[in-house]
Amino acid sequence: MRTRPLKVALLGCGVVGSEVARIMTTQAADLAARIGAPVELAGVAVRRPDRVREGIAPELVTTDATALVKRGDLDVVVEVIGGIEPARTLITTAFAHGASVVSANKALLAQDGAALHAIAEEHGKDLYYEAAVAGAIPLIRPLRESLAGDKVNRVLGIVNGTTNFILDKMDSTGAGYQEALDEATALGYAEADPTADVEGFDAAAKAAILAGIAFHTRVRLDDVHREGMTEVTAADFASAKEMGCTIKLLAICERAADGGSVTARVHPAMIPLTHPLASVRGAYNAVFVESDAAGQLMFYGPGAGGAPTASAVLGDLVAVCRNRLGGTTGPGESAYAALPVSPMGEVVTRYHISLDVADKPGVLAQVATVFAEHGVSIDTVRQQGKDGEASLVVVTHRASDAALGGTVDALRKLDTVRGVASIMRVEGE
Repeated sequence: MRTRPLKVALLGCGVVGSEVARIMTTQAADLAARIGAPVELAGVAVRRPDRVREGIAPELVTTDATALVKRGDLDVVVEVIGGIEPARTLITTAFAHGASVVSANKALLAQDGAALHAIAEEHGKDLYYEAAVAGAIPLIRPLRESLAGDKVNRVLGIVNGTTNFILDKMDSTGAGYQEALDEATALGYAEADPTADVEGFDAAAKAAILAGIAFHTRVRLDDVHREGMTEVTAADFASAKEMGCTIKLLAICERAADGGSVTARVHPAMIPLTHPLASVRGAYNAVFVESDAAGQLMFYGPGAGGAPTASAVLGDLVAVCRNRLGGTTGPGESAYAALPVSPMGEVVTRYHISLDVADKPGVLAQVATVFAEHGVSIDTVRQQGKDGEASLVVVTHRASDAALGGTVDALRKLDTVRGVASIMRVEGE
């Protein structure tokens, strides 16, 4: 074993960063044995230096992150501050001054992953980011390495614990959205401002990263169709149960049937109770991968939190340090396929549409005619009426998003249709 330690700088010492530092200290001997050399925490960049940080020597703490990454003697920089800037500049500066980088920054990687990979390659350094998607769940490395010889066709998953907790609570207790959100906030699962989670921004960033790796194609955050879950109601869950389904906020990355394009999207969807993702409860994450040779694979576990995310960071740290000792680098960006990303209008799936209609003869025939005129085939119809008003629930066969949109626009123009109560996609079949 080499006795000279590998030097590691830590950018950020919040929930995740403090756990990374703790594990580096308490498991130092094991990490050294696994790597082949000891690792030394050489510096910690923070915003509030006066805060007590147990287990971290005060002399290691600095507010000058730029000076820290410019030292020139660092082997690895671990970035867990999040956001676009100053993280992007600090990472590129670290590469330029000889360090490889381990990051948990999903937003930055979804927006500028290609550029960061190019800079890492230019300087002969590693960029690892297992912790950017699904916390402790090993997912990026299996896609990037274990399935590198296979053809991945679909990645379907729950990649945000906050939204899964809320939807699970609505499903299991009949609670409304706001009530479930309030409980998630009280328990610490939701931030004071939950917008990034409940509007799907967090999941969309993760979908961009997963799609890029799975399909060897550059997929940016702007390429991902995103819909939040704030409009999901208890009535939607009741409808889902009648179909033998539940509702999840899903990240879905797919290769087109002809292999010529890919899509990436995030939205609420009904999935059958028989699907493995339907049983994912609470704040857990799970990702379902479908490939030609391996078939169907499912990855499940805690998708957030200090210790789980730190576990993923430390796994990357071990891999990068081993590469450093061996004078090599791990896999970089693989974007050789360069497939086009199709717009949402071309995505084909099933739909569940709930309409408020007049309760009189001929309404169903009018609605069916509109669907037929737009080339959308109906699978099932259920109608309930009382006191001159009725609820009409239509479940379609597979249709494009554009065709369904035209159908709904035409339905709204019918005098007998009072309103479109809800539209939800049906996935996982």
